[in-house]
Amino acid sequence: MSTTVARPPFDPELEAVLAVLADQMPPSITPEMIPAMRQGLPIAVSVDEVLAEAGVERTDHTIAGHDGGEIEVTVLRRVGRAGVGPGIYHTHGGGMIIGDRFVGLGQILPWIVQHDAVAVTVEYRLAPEFPDPYPVEDCYAGLVWTADHADELGIDPKRLIIAGASAGGGLAAGTALLARDRQGPALAGQVLIYPMLDDRDATVSTAQIDGIGVWDRTSNLTGWSALLGERRGTDDVSIYAAPARAADLSGLPPAFIDCGSAEVFRDEDVAYATALWHAGVQAELHVWPGGFHGFDIMAPHTALAQAMTAARDAWVARILGA
Repeated sequence: MSTTVARPPFDPELEAVLAVLADQMPPSITPEMIPAMRQGLPIAVSVDEVLAEAGVERTDHTIAGHDGGEIEVTVLRRVGRAGVGPGIYHTHGGGMIIGDRFVGLGQILPWIVQHDAVAVTVEYRLAPEFPDPYPVEDCYAGLVWTADHADELGIDPKRLIIAGASAGGGLAAGTALLARDRQGPALAGQVLIYPMLDDRDATVSTAQIDGIGVWDRTSNLTGWSALLGERRGTDDVSIYAAPARAADLSGLPPAFIDCGSAEVFRDEDVAYATALWHAGVQAELHVWPGGFHGFDIMAPHTALAQAMTAARDAWVARILGA
C-alpha cells in the first residue's frame, strides 16, 4: 500500500534505489518486528576493517549511564594522533529501538580524519526495554564523561560538537537541551541529521509518508511508542525526549539540520530550525528535494546524496575551525 496523501516526488535516482531496497526492507516497522530488525543485515566489512581503512583506531570504555547502569563508549582517533584538537560526540540512529554505536560511522569518519578530531560514540540503551528517560540520559552521561576526560582524550573543550542522525539527531538535540539546562558541557555546535524530534504524529509530512519510502509513519509510531509507551502524544512528555516540544530554545549552540522533502521528519525538522531562529540561535537548514529518510547512507553514489554530504561537511569544517 502506498500513501494516498499527495507528497513531493522522490528524486529519480533515489526512486530507483528505493525499488531495489523494497526487496530488502519493509517500509513499515511494527513492534513485533523489532527483534528481527535488531539482527540487522549481514555486512561484508567489519567495523574494525572500516576503521583500519580510514586510518582510525578505537578504544572502548565502560562508564556509568543513567540510574547507575553501565554503558559502553568508543573513542575514535586518527592512528598516531597527538596533541589537542576538536571533539565529536556521536549519538547513533535507529528509531530509539535498533542500532548500536557504530551505526552512522561513515558520516563522522571523514571529520575525524580531515580535522584531526577525536570522536566519542555512545551505546545508549534502547527502548522498549529501556524507555525514556534512559536513552537521552545515557547520552548525556556519555557527553559529561567526554567533557570530563577532554584533556586525556586530546579534545579542545571549546571545539566539542554533538552529532547524530535520525533518532540520534533527536537524542543529540535532547542532550544539548539537557546540557543547557543543567549547566553541563559547553557545545560548539549540534549536527542534527534528519532528526526525530516530535512524538505527536500531527504533521503533514508524517501523513504523506505512510506505507512508502524508508521509515514511514507506522515505523515512527512504533519507535515513539516503544520510547514513551502510553505517554506518547500526551502532555506528559519532556522536551528532552521530544525536543520539538521545547518552548524555549534560547541559549543553544549553533545547529545544522538537514532532511529530505519526502520523509516523515521534514516538517518537524523545518519547524525546529524555525524555532531556533525565533530564539536567536544560529541554524543552517537544508531540505533536499526528493530525498527519502537516510538516503545519504543508502544511496551515497547519487548526486543528491553527494550534495547533502558536502553541505554538512562544509558546516562542520567551519564550526571546527578547519
